[in-house]
Amino acid sequence: MSTATQLLPAAPCLRIPDGEPPFLEGQCCGACGSLYLTSRMACSRCGKRDDFHAQRLASEGTLYSYAIVHRSFPGVETPFISAIVDLADGAVLKGNLRGIPADPNQIRLGMAVKVVIDDALGRRDKEGNAYLAYFFEPLEESAA
Repeated sequence: MSTATQLLPAAPCLRIPDGEPPFLEGQCCGACGSLYLTSRMACSRCGKRDDFHAQRLASEGTLYSYAIVHRSFPGVETPFISAIVDLADGAVLKGNLRGIPADPNQIRLGMAVKVVIDDALGRRDKEGNAYLAYFFEPLEESAA
């Protein structure tokens, strides 16, 4: 019996290659360049069918929208910030914004964020394998 555990993706767009850092992958329409998080038969922007290829998604973007969640399922710590982020490559993702207080006076629409892939809040499957998830964190502004 093996005691080694695996890292499992908590989202279908999360890729965990052997010996390389994990990343997010989307499906890109070969006709118009629209990005989607899951496989598709047709592009909802241009209508082209069966013309998609895998594309590594950008690791930075801007905060488009957010909500501070104060009530959730049992075992989910609140408050947390549920965010929608426009990635630099045109993909749009929903996820949790962390690394900033859940205070509307400290969160700014349009703020630069980065994608961080990390442990999925301690979640494990029945064999003890750990899940990885993606989160957003404020991108540190460099001093000019």
